[in-house]
Amino acid sequence: MYAARTTPYQGSLMIDICDLDLVGRKLEQNGLVINLTKEYYQQQVIETSQAGELLARCAIANLVGKIIVGQAIEMKLAKEASVKKISGVPFLMIFKFQNN
Repeated sequence: MYAARTTPYQGSLMIDICDLDLVGRKLEQNGLVINLTKEYYQQQVIETSQAGELLARCAIANLVGKIIVGQAIEMKLAKEASVKKISGVPFLMIFKFQNN
């Protein structure tokens, strides 16, 4: 289960997804702070299959957590080398280039 937020962005879809158990945590490392608030991240609670659909459709994805980042890598949307860790928690940003 994941906490997810979807936002229309310049005619495309932007998603923010984090592993549900991370909601409410604050990740801090070297001056970088990510607040995983329920108000921002938990617009809805989704299952793995819904996350896969959103990952396939989105133009931009901000992902936090071992499970969702792993799912994106399994879908070949990113490589392991692109994953950063903040306070030991995997973080991944994906930007898909769209040809119009």
